[in-house]
Amino acid sequence: MLNFLRPSGAGGRVERIDPKEAVAKAKAGELTVIDVREGMEVKASGKAKGALHIPLATIRMKADPSSPEKNPKLDTAKPVALYCASGARSAGAAQMLAQMGYEHVYNIGGLYDWHAAGGEIER
Repeated sequence: MLNFLRPSGAGGRVERIDPKEAVAKAKAGELTVIDVREGMEVKASGKAKGALHIPLATIRMKADPSSPEKNPKLDTAKPVALYCASGARSAGAAQMLAQMGYEHVYNIGGLYDWHAAGGEIER
């Protein structure tokens, strides 16, 4: 069996989260927000305040609990919410995290959704 094909139930399932709820939970420290866009996109528009920037191309290496390159700020037991420009890449990345064993994985959609919900942008 390939690494990325784990039996269903290996982790949580991915759900959409209302951007306003994501902003509130992130401010309260109850949610880790991840920006999966490329570096040039983040430079051009900024990112959600406090979000981790982990480009989609590196998400498996930086989020897999068994990887020596795992970002120490990620915890499989703490809820995570991902976004990109439109919500498509973040949906795929969120599915990967769920397969890696993250228990609560949400897709916010795009950076615009975050900002429209009152979320701050940092440059």
